[in-house]
Amino acid sequence: MFATATPTRAHTTAATRALAQRFTDEVLNAHDLGAPLTELVAEDVVEENPLPGQGPGRAGLADVLGGMFTAFPDLYWDVHETVAEDDRIVTYSTWTGTHRGEFFGIPATGRQVRVEAWTKDRYRHGQLVQSRIIMDVVGMLTQLGALPAPGGA
Repeated sequence: MFATATPTRAHTTAATRALAQRFTDEVLNAHDLGAPLTELVAEDVVEENPLPGQGPGRAGLADVLGGMFTAFPDLYWDVHETVAEDDRIVTYSTWTGTHRGEFFGIPATGRQVRVEAWTKDRYRHGQLVQSRIIMDVVGMLTQLGALPAPGGA
């Protein structure tokens, strides 16, 4: 009998990088919460550090992203660096956007923001199953005018 080929570690790592890039391109930057989100994110995905009010699973992620896309209709996610091993990937990114709608109770300001973010994700069977995101929320709130600038009034 023929042996079934087992994916090599390098193959798995490359596949993980490709999935993370697809999520960035097809969901975050295309603002598509339909088929790409369903294909790339497990229904029961676990967000280890959910944003305020974020519900569980893919539906909770879709709600948060939908709110971000409404508040920042030109939101764009730029990946600067990744470190991947097997089914896990850590990414340093920034997202930019113009605040055109309410965001976590902050009315639209018309201000542009640039927010640093770090994510640690795990993919299984081609889908995101676990995620942790850490964003520079203080920097974002300062840029929106909701917090005073350091050293400022």
